[in-house]
Amino acid sequence: MTKLELTQEWDKVFPLSEKVNHRKVTFETQYGLTLAADLYTSKDAKGKLAAIAVSGPFGAVKEQSSGLYAMRMAERGFVALAFDPSYTGESSGEPRRTASPDINTEDFMAAVDYLSKLENVDPERIGIIGICGWGGIALNAAAADTRIKATVASTMYDMTRISGNGYYDSEDKEESRHAAREAMGKQRLADPMAMAGGVIDPLPEEVPQFVKDYHAYYKTPRGYHKRSGNSNDGWRTIGTQAYANARFLYYINEIRSAVLVMHGAEAHSRYFGEAAYHYMVEGKAEGYNFVGKPNPNPENKQLLIIPGATHCDLYDGGSNNYIPWDTLAAFFNKNL
Repeated sequence: MTKLELTQEWDKVFPLSEKVNHRKVTFETQYGLTLAADLYTSKDAKGKLAAIAVSGPFGAVKEQSSGLYAMRMAERGFVALAFDPSYTGESSGEPRRTASPDINTEDFMAAVDYLSKLENVDPERIGIIGICGWGGIALNAAAADTRIKATVASTMYDMTRISGNGYYDSEDKEESRHAAREAMGKQRLADPMAMAGGVIDPLPEEVPQFVKDYHAYYKTPRGYHKRSGNSNDGWRTIGTQAYANARFLYYINEIRSAVLVMHGAEAHSRYFGEAAYHYMVEGKAEGYNFVGKPNPNPENKQLLIIPGATHCDLYDGGSNNYIPWDTLAAFFNKNL
């Protein structure tokens, strides 16, 4: 494994709970990359426990939302692991801030490998949580890996759908995709290391509300972190090119394990979660040119819409404590 120089001081955007123990850990993926993670356990934990791996949002780091989710789950008795994906945060991989459908799905499966080998974890009771763009990645991982017994997709984006179709499928046509592919080809020759996609700052006067919401999280003390791409200069411009030519959710209608899709009622991204849920259960796809078969186990699939919540409210609870932590714990307790 690549030796990582990990920050040992507490540098999260949230305070450490007095109810949990925390330590920095590393693990290796099947692509030979070493991932950095925070492992949280309850101070009252005893015996073999259920475990949860957490990642996201897309472009964020474990010191932000995923770490908070892991810590809250640890408070409720789970072994919880929040990790930085490959090429981001404290994890290894060059060039930095690069994404891949295959590698990112493997990140989750490698986290399951790591948790399965811990002495205090029951390997038959492992779940995952994916936030924002990692919600779609989590569903793809659950479709690929039957060791994952329960999955939460929170305020999810389907990064493959938006990369290929644009927001609300407004660019779902061959001409638009061809133009985007041409632009990417030119960018690879002009400057393959150029960065783009960080949250805009300062905010122009006329921007959609969800852009203001992103700014309120990533660009203020509420959620800013120096290693977060979203808080700073974003991703490599060509770093997510492979996402536009892939489709994550093709086999999620075959997930037999339990899944909870959680979204805010006021989130601009709500359509991603609802579409994923309905395809997963009914086999009726939106934003995809196919129809699948209904799920063999529809009874353990849930769609939870949080009244009043926007997309970023489910990163940390927002101003109204929108994240139903006990509901998430109950879901995992039932299904792990």
